[in-house]
Amino acid sequence: MKKLFICLMAICLGLSMNVSAQSKTLAKQKAKQEKKEYKQKVKKYQKEGWEIFGSSHTLEMCLLNHYEALEKDGVTEVTGFATSAVKNIGKDKLMMSACTAYAQQIGSYVKGRIVEDMGSIVSTEELEEFEHFYAAYENNVKAEIRGELRPSYTIYRPVKIHGKDAFEFEAHYIVDEAAASRARIRAFKNAAKESAVAQKYAEKVSEFINEAEYVEE
Repeated sequence: MKKLFICLMAICLGLSMNVSAQSKTLAKQKAKQEKKEYKQKVKKYQKEGWEIFGSSHTLEMCLLNHYEALEKDGVTEVTGFATSAVKNIGKDKLMMSACTAYAQQIGSYVKGRIVEDMGSIVSTEELEEFEHFYAAYENNVKAEIRGELRPSYTIYRPVKIHGKDAFEFEAHYIVDEAAASRARIRAFKNAAKESAVAQKYAEKVSEFINEAEYVEE
């Protein structure tokens, strides 16, 4: 019995060491890949003429902080774009671009699920009414997600627009998915107030909204 116990302990210890070794190997591979991606990103930005905007840190440091923030579980990245004839572009313009991108992707997902999963139980008239709901929902998502986007870094570069000098901006934000999910639910509740069909199928639509995820393209 004692020998059996010792054998079992040895097996468990061996398995534990093997799992630990595999975890360390995966961590090293991931760190190596992240370092490679970071270097490629810096090289790409520099080659394309991008510079850091609105920060005392270097482009390299801002990117390191950004990737570190993305390492946390349950977060994602959202990007806003804008062009301006002046260098001191308003932050609201970039934020609105990011909010719009987020809302459109989430809205498209919810619409796709409603059409695909509920097409057989929803009447033609109700599907038409849903079209009004989608627009209201996206607008509410824009408003609600705004407070959840955390600025990470912004870059800019000089460009020509219709032959005139201008600047192109790209702002990157970090959003916590749990907070974003709550924002989407708040948006749904606000949009559903003016939509009888959304209220009728509220439980099912809420499921789709909970399942929705934003993926940076």
